[in-house]
Amino acid sequence: MNALQDKVAIITGAASGIGRATARLFASEGAAVVAVDIDETGGQAVADAIVAEGGQALFVSADVTRAEDCRRVVQRAQDAFHGIHVLFNNAGVISRADVVETTEEEWDWVMAVNVKSIFLMCKYVVPVMAAAGGGSIINTGSGWGLKGGPRAISYCASKGAVVNMTRALAIDHGPQNIRVNSVCPGDIDTPMLRNEARQLGESESDFLAEAADRPLRRFGSPDEIAQAVLYLASDASSYVAGAALIVDGGGLA
Repeated sequence: MNALQDKVAIITGAASGIGRATARLFASEGAAVVAVDIDETGGQAVADAIVAEGGQALFVSADVTRAEDCRRVVQRAQDAFHGIHVLFNNAGVISRADVVETTEEEWDWVMAVNVKSIFLMCKYVVPVMAAAGGGSIINTGSGWGLKGGPRAISYCASKGAVVNMTRALAIDHGPQNIRVNSVCPGDIDTPMLRNEARQLGESESDFLAEAADRPLRRFGSPDEIAQAVLYLASDASSYVAGAALIVDGGGLA
């Protein structure tokens, strides 16, 4: 039997990278996927690809930093698939700058996308999950949510918040049979990773070589993170709650 057979999963940041890979994997494992993104072209393409492969998917265009958009996503999921069993809070951005270089607007943007969106999506999803007997919430953290990194103060602060917010959510909602965990990737081959090179003014080849400097001697793929998210979403992790699962090729080690 597929790991997510007859489950309904909401995935934010689903248009590319880790979100897209997870949406495709979840659908192949039997889930009905609600793909959420501000990128309408990319998000719709993900949903269309899942349907073309025989799966169930719905794209919802939304800005997950806005309460009304998050409320609408939850309602669309319920209207279309009559439940929500998994929430993958994956939408994220990065600003590579130190505290002096970072503007107030950049700080607010990173915190809104990386932290506030999780608060809002959980606010509206948790009552639905609780009423149905439970579910699984996975938040995208980062290795830099567990240790510091250079010229990324807003990102490090936001991902540290994600990791600890995950623990708080797990404590509050474990009694409702809602498991909440975070996945903490290292450098993954996504558009965001390559955008970091541009932000820092480095050549992409040099930046990617540095990203691969870890025990496994490579950076990761979105599919590898998707497999970790699937584990946390499925009953295979039925006694895992409040955890920060590091998937980084040994980088933090």
